[in-house]
Amino acid sequence: MSASHTAIVTGANHGIGAATAVALAAAGCAVLCSYLRLHDPQDPGVPQAYRDNRVADASGVVARIVAGGGRAVAVEADLTDPAAAGLLFDAAERDLGPVDILVNNATGWVQDTFGPASTDQAGRSMQPVTPATWRQQFGVDALAAALLIGEFARRHVARGATWGRIIGLTSGGDLGFPSEVSYGAAKAAQVSYTMSAAVELAEFGVTANMVHPPVTDTGWVTDPVRAFVAGSGSHFHVATPAEVAEVIGYLASEASGLITGNVITLR
Repeated sequence: MSASHTAIVTGANHGIGAATAVALAAAGCAVLCSYLRLHDPQDPGVPQAYRDNRVADASGVVARIVAGGGRAVAVEADLTDPAAAGLLFDAAERDLGPVDILVNNATGWVQDTFGPASTDQAGRSMQPVTPATWRQQFGVDALAAALLIGEFARRHVARGATWGRIIGLTSGGDLGFPSEVSYGAAKAAQVSYTMSAAVELAEFGVTANMVHPPVTDTGWVTDPVRAFVAGSGSHFHVATPAEVAEVIGYLASEASGLITGNVITLR
C-alpha cells in the first residue's frame, strides 16, 4: 500500500477497529482513529474486560502505530451527531491528507428483542425494542455510515480522485438477528448503503464491500459463547481481531481492485 493513502477507521479504540488501524498503518497508510468512550451498565453475561475496552480512548492504538514508524491521530466523536462525518474528514485532511479509505467499523450496539426473554443464550441482558434502542443503533450503524460514505464520495469526486476503498462490517443473516433485532436491522441498512456506493462510485475508482466477521473475541467472548460456536453448524471459528483486520486490510489494498459490491462472510 502506498504511503500516500489516508484512512478513517471508526471504533478504532479496541477490537476489530484497533486491529484494522494497526494493520493499515503497517501497510504504509496514515490513519485517523475515530472512537467514542462508552460506559456500559454492569451485565453478568459480559466480561469486565469488554467493558474496560469500551471506555478506553485510542491513544494506545496511536502510540503503537507511531512506535512502528507510522502516522496516526485519534479523534473522539459521537457518530450520532450529523456533524461528525464532516469534522472527521476535516481533521484527517488537516493532519494526515485526503481520505481515500473509509472503514465503517463502529457500532451503536444494543441487545434488544421482541420476545419475552431477559437474557440471551450467552447470559447477556436484553431489553425490549424502544425508540431509544432504535435511535442508538441506527444512529451509528445506518445514519453515520451513510453520512460518512456521502462525505467520502463528495470530497473524492471534488478533488478528481481516481482510487478509493469503502469497507463496512455487518452481522446477522437472512432471518435477521434474534436477540439483537435493531443491530441486525441497522446493519442490513448499512449493507444496502454500501452496495449502492459500489455501483454509484465505481466510475470514480472506488470499491465498496462489507465484511461479515465470525464470532470475534474482542473481550466479550465467554466459555458459553465458545461452546455455542463449537456446537454450531454455521460458526466454525472464534477469530481474533487481527485475523479479521487482515481481510479488511486486503480489501483496502491495491490488489483488491476487482472486488466490489460484495458481502464477504468469514467463518
